[in-house]
Amino acid sequence: MLPTINLRPRFLITRASHVVLHVSDLAAAQAFWVETMGYILTCQDSDTLYLRGLGETAHHSLVLTAGRDIGCARVGYRVMMDGDLDHLADHLYTVGAPVQWVDRPFQGRTLHTEDAAGTPLEFCASMDVAPRLSERYDLFRGAAVQRFDHVQILTGDVPVTAQFYGSMGFRLTEYVEDDDDAEMLFAFMQRKGNPHDVAIVAGDGPKLHHFGVLVPEVAGLFRAADVAAANGFGANVEYGPERHFGPSNAPFLYLRDPDGHRVELFTDHYQSMDLEVEPVRWLKSSLSLSGLGGWGTPPPLSWQTQATPYVAERQGSA
Repeated sequence: MLPTINLRPRFLITRASHVVLHVSDLAAAQAFWVETMGYILTCQDSDTLYLRGLGETAHHSLVLTAGRDIGCARVGYRVMMDGDLDHLADHLYTVGAPVQWVDRPFQGRTLHTEDAAGTPLEFCASMDVAPRLSERYDLFRGAAVQRFDHVQILTGDVPVTAQFYGSMGFRLTEYVEDDDDAEMLFAFMQRKGNPHDVAIVAGDGPKLHHFGVLVPEVAGLFRAADVAAANGFGANVEYGPERHFGPSNAPFLYLRDPDGHRVELFTDHYQSMDLEVEPVRWLKSSLSLSGLGGWGTPPPLSWQTQATPYVAERQGSA
């Protein structure tokens, strides 16, 4: 059964916006994310790096904090206005999700909760603003990451987790079902009008499989792999460059940072805004390379079985 979508919730979630990761070594993390992936270092303190893509004006889309258990502390989303947070809190109380109000550096009022899978979420309406640098080509390096796009999460119950997001206005664009029993294995759901802000996948969860970021061109995928190798991260190139034949159809490259956190680089998605367009249904068997006439190799075992665990964050941390 497909999730029921609330097309007019009292609050407006606009997009997936950021992740907070715990890392073991800030210097190694900076060498990977800044020097190799091409993120802009907005600012830092003694134990945290705040990063953004070249095309982003929000203060951060990636927060790296050292000295704690390695994992993902938060997946972040934006709402349109501050009052939307209050209506969102009311909704979360109604569905039995936790609600906690917190202060976070460089963000407006921030709400913490968990989705039905146990993914730690935070919502805010505003962040400090930083200059957009998408025309500063002298600053392009490595992958030249432009902006944050989506997350892929693992859960033991895709339909229940998809219903949680559907109740908040996330629309289903594509889904994958098992051939034998029509069990939903993947649900791609969006708020910003492209295939997904969150991909919900059956697996050993709750965990973060990856977050996806936009790069300027297909050649950038190869350049990212080349720069990764030149900077000593050749073994961190996990899967690709290839194309997703099936859901999204995007060219991609997956890499792992020094702590194993996975990032997907891709070039573009299609638009998905009009209500008359039905979600695309895929059968698991149709996603084989031969079934779609695609090319490339199946994902490695690490891509299929490994993901980032969620970890608790210190009170007052970013």
